Amino acid sequence: MASAAEQLAANLNFGAFAKAEELKKRIWFTLGALLVYRIGTFIPIPGINPVAFAAAFQNQSGGILGMINMFSGGAIERMAIFALNIMPYISASIIMQLMQSVVPSLEALKKEGEQGRKQLNQYTRYLTVALAAFQAFGIAYGLQHSQAGPSGSIVLNPGPFFIIGTVVSLVGGTMFLMWLGEQITARGVGNGTSLIIMSGIVAGLPNAIMQTLELSRQGQLSFGLLLLLVAVMLAVVGAIVFIERAQRRLLIQHPKRQVGNRMFQSEASHLPLKLNASGVIPPIFASSLLLLPGAATAFLQNTGGEWEWLRATVAALGHGQPLWFAIYVMLIVFFAFFYTSIVLNPQETADNLRMHGGFLPGIRPGAKTAQYIDYVLTRITVVGAIYLAAVCVLPEILQSYARVSFYFGGTSLLIAVSVTMDTVAQIQSHLLAHQYEGLTKKAKLRGATRRI
Repeated sequence: MASAAEQLAANLNFGAFAKAEELKKRIWFTLGALLVYRIGTFIPIPGINPVAFAAAFQNQSGGILGMINMFSGGAIERMAIFALNIMPYISASIIMQLMQSVVPSLEALKKEGEQGRKQLNQYTRYLTVALAAFQAFGIAYGLQHSQAGPSGSIVLNPGPFFIIGTVVSLVGGTMFLMWLGEQITARGVGNGTSLIIMSGIVAGLPNAIMQTLELSRQGQLSFGLLLLLVAVMLAVVGAIVFIERAQRRLLIQHPKRQVGNRMFQSEASHLPLKLNASGVIPPIFASSLLLLPGAATAFLQNTGGEWEWLRATVAALGHGQPLWFAIYVMLIVFFAFFYTSIVLNPQETADNLRMHGGFLPGIRPGAKTAQYIDYVLTRITVVGAIYLAAVCVLPEILQSYARVSFYFGGTSLLIAVSVTMDTVAQIQSHLLAHQYEGLTKKAKLRGATRRI
């Protein structure tokens, strides 16, 4: 009986999807935009010797460059115009959100509503250009001064024109991706920035699976370790789905109230507090900050002795190093608390409850309610932060030990699964809205028929 009901619900959803023309247009637009992004990852910047660069990349693909390449969908490996991906925009967003907490003028803009938000977004774009230009210049300078290998020099015609062309190409690619992400968010389905990052990760997954299977076939990766890796991945996916849906519900009581001549009885509802209210933002922010110095300096490892301190820094921050894991965990925990405080303000929530006549049983409205919500939110955020750190770091340690691709790390799995869940939830919301719209039209039509 239950299976028949589920099948009927699935058929109804499929039928609703077939009739939801607006939703289908949004999905097609999203797929088209992601296709444009994937095409851009294969367009190289001018003046690069692809053979020499491929050889240089292979020598450093196990460190920070390999992780940057994963997030960029392979654009770093081909030194494409989208090599910086959308990471400068994410870094700029982090800086702007931190500054809103310490700069009174930015905090005032945040409270001005839509107009203030547009102004803050404009400041974020300006900062994105500055960060992208800094990273692009570092990459161009490092490429130009890299030592020639067996395949020749990486740069065909070194000089100021190459640096200018590289900076313009990389900054232009980042700004285009920023605009493309905003268009996906407004006219497509899902969060554009997260979908761009996820599509880059998913695009390299089939190749990573084939390489891992080849390592197992050659005996470099034992069959038992391969099974352990698969089991850990499945367990991580299950944990992500379970935790991302977990909520702490606070009981809210609404007293009796009279509206006109009608008396409404007291009713109860719930205030849902997600166990991981920050979502996938902390690992993305943490990865972005860890990639920021590496994106501009990794190529300088092939330069002269004056950059010895830089080579030591890059080596210490290399993927799989103890310092990298320590900083990564601290950044994840910090951004889990920081972003949760932005998403849910206990004082504003308490004020909204009081305005609508709601209260938490046994707790006074106002300041006491805000304190209790903050008390609960802080404790569930501790659990959420530990979950994020464990999911992101433990599989990373295993894949570093097994020496398999970055695509099997916890960060990539968390981003892929979480973004997929959010996108599916938005599709379901659009379907539900379409069904309500259809019911409303039918009700109006029946009402008009009765009046006739």
